Amino acid sequence: MLSTLEPNAEQIKHEKIYQQMGLSDEEFAMVEKILGRTPNYTETGLFSVMWSEHCSYKTSKPVLKRFPTTGERVLQGPGEGAGIVDIGDGQAVVFKIESHNHPSAIEPYQGAATGVGGIIRDVFSMGARPIAMLNSLRFGELDQARTRYLFKEVVAGIAGYGNCIGIPTVGGEVQFDPSYEGNPLVNAMCVGLIDHKDIKKGQAHGLGNTVMYVGAKTGRDGIHGATFASEELTEASDEKRPAVQVGDPFMEKLLLEACLELIQSDALVGIQDMGAAGLASSSSEMASKAGMGIEMNLDLVPQRETGMTAYEMMLSESQERMLIVVKKGREQEIKDLFAKYDLEAVEIGKVTDDKQFRLFHKGEVVADIPVDALAEDAPVYHKPSKEPAYFAEFQAMENDAPQVDDLKETLLQLLSQPTIASKEWVYEQYDYMVRTNTVVAPGSDAAVTRIRGTRKALAMTTDCNSRYVYLDPETGGKIAVAEAARNIICSGAEPLAITDNLNFGNPEKPEVFWQIEKAADGISEACRVLETPVIGGNVSLYNETSGTAIYPTPVIGMVGLVTDLNHITTQHFKNSGDLIYLIGETKSEFGGSELQKLTYGRIFGKAPELDMDLEKERQEQILAAIRTGIVQSAHDLSEGGLGVALAECLFGSETLGAEISITGNSVSALFSETQSRFLLTVKKEHQAEFERLAAAKLIGEVNHSGVLTVTDESQTVIAAPVGELKAAWRGAIPCLLKSRD
Repeated sequence: MLSTLEPNAEQIKHEKIYQQMGLSDEEFAMVEKILGRTPNYTETGLFSVMWSEHCSYKTSKPVLKRFPTTGERVLQGPGEGAGIVDIGDGQAVVFKIESHNHPSAIEPYQGAATGVGGIIRDVFSMGARPIAMLNSLRFGELDQARTRYLFKEVVAGIAGYGNCIGIPTVGGEVQFDPSYEGNPLVNAMCVGLIDHKDIKKGQAHGLGNTVMYVGAKTGRDGIHGATFASEELTEASDEKRPAVQVGDPFMEKLLLEACLELIQSDALVGIQDMGAAGLASSSSEMASKAGMGIEMNLDLVPQRETGMTAYEMMLSESQERMLIVVKKGREQEIKDLFAKYDLEAVEIGKVTDDKQFRLFHKGEVVADIPVDALAEDAPVYHKPSKEPAYFAEFQAMENDAPQVDDLKETLLQLLSQPTIASKEWVYEQYDYMVRTNTVVAPGSDAAVTRIRGTRKALAMTTDCNSRYVYLDPETGGKIAVAEAARNIICSGAEPLAITDNLNFGNPEKPEVFWQIEKAADGISEACRVLETPVIGGNVSLYNETSGTAIYPTPVIGMVGLVTDLNHITTQHFKNSGDLIYLIGETKSEFGGSELQKLTYGRIFGKAPELDMDLEKERQEQILAAIRTGIVQSAHDLSEGGLGVALAECLFGSETLGAEISITGNSVSALFSETQSRFLLTVKKEHQAEFERLAAAKLIGEVNHSGVLTVTDESQTVIAAPVGELKAAWRGAIPCLLKSRD
């Protein structure tokens, strides 16, 4: 029977206890109608987590339907643990990105660490071996003590988990802005490799087949984590610290290897990670996807704490656990397999054909619910949408260049901005060379890992400039996809597909929902034009603190295919005498730019324009040129414009410099953030061939001066030793962290 500490059905209804769990009055009435009775405490808990935004996407579903999700290469789109894309020769790449924002705001080390652990399980639950990790992080400004604490602890948590499990963290991005002061974003991405024959799905097929629990024991950590992730952060959120799980990367390593051995067994029917909503989501979703039902005896669930109730066991989000379905009669060999790794594999239930979700505990039926009601039939809301007043105001503004008195000093200041500055302090804490497949390490446009036994490699990146999305969500959404693709192209790879993490504020506010809709429209259009379908992702809403939302931040994780290792290209200039080309026209576009923020301390105006057809044409030209072997380096222009890009291209050498000629307004030429622009170098002997392949403007030459010299109509406007520029760029973040603590 249920614990006497748990309210009965009448108390749940009349005291509205369901509201504390996250269900509205209308939703509770729906539950009563579905069941034909008032739910008990456990059943109410199941509905509350499964109908939370985090699990059901009840607010975002109508928007997500806009995304293109299919393509010639797509083997698995949204709906499983991770998406899968064919890369030829019977192989495929598996990848997904997910958030752990709210837990990281409360307990940053464990919040970040368990975010890493969860996304790894999503990938190996598909049958893939994880080969790389990336992340996308957002924090407030580093002049705030709490921001510095969150920043340090999140990075330590990512490093602590990833380094211990032995999967390289090869790339990512970190941006700083006051909008993230109370609500940091921690998005983790995992990339895996799989043979087509090994692809598995989280489905509970086969009447009478056995449901088995494998991995760590269940505790009380993470209870109602999915609901916690579906509400705004407030001053009271710190009281929810118990909702944050604790991870064990060494246990996860054992679980990973055991599951990868398990997928080779024909006894395995289905497998799914116990992620958000734990045993509740994994079991109900597996049964629902298969069109079956499921029965479980919770007395058999391995528990690390005494006296756990059915409610606690089902809603726990304890880490390093998987749910599997195996053929009846094959249970012992599965137990023996997991025993080799010192892991428990326990029979806890069976597959039924009545489409019911039935739980037993201490001889009582403690839940009896139509399984689709939990997994598929959550209410779907079409929220009102309203254009914010600021949007029309910003659109009416001109994109004039800010006043700049000293171009060299401005470049030094831009290089010192934490969003632009070197992230070595971050990625040097990550083991990015473990497994020895990392060809291009963190710090270039995209990370690249080779595929052993082939001439192929995978390029991967995470991108989003949330300032642009705030100014113009539709254009900003396009730019996020386009910039990710530029990074992939500049690495010598063909973009394949994306996974997205849609981080927004409270969708119940019409202005926020408008941002979500418009950003999704922009992402959708960019993905259609670039032929990079959305194969999965995550929605993280309610990212607000005391009513103030973050900037809308739809992070794009993209993977590309390098068809020949010889095509791998990096951003750093290579040889004295190489010619420097700028591809793309420069306009006066400063809305949301680093120079605008540096000059005015805020952002406003129009986001940069983006012509997707022109973007695609330029990307195709550059990839074709790279594949001919004549491109020495390639770098896209993003934050800080041409000036910052030139400096970054010179930071790979102690001796190289460059002489650059610009025309027109010097501030616009150097610091505008006009889109669809690239910086490439080629050897002089390839000049004619390159100019036939790409519409490019010759702007300078690499030399051995060790100085970046910029001239405007024969007048020198910048003469900066590369060492001075690099010191400003490299020392900014460590200096901010040390000087303030």
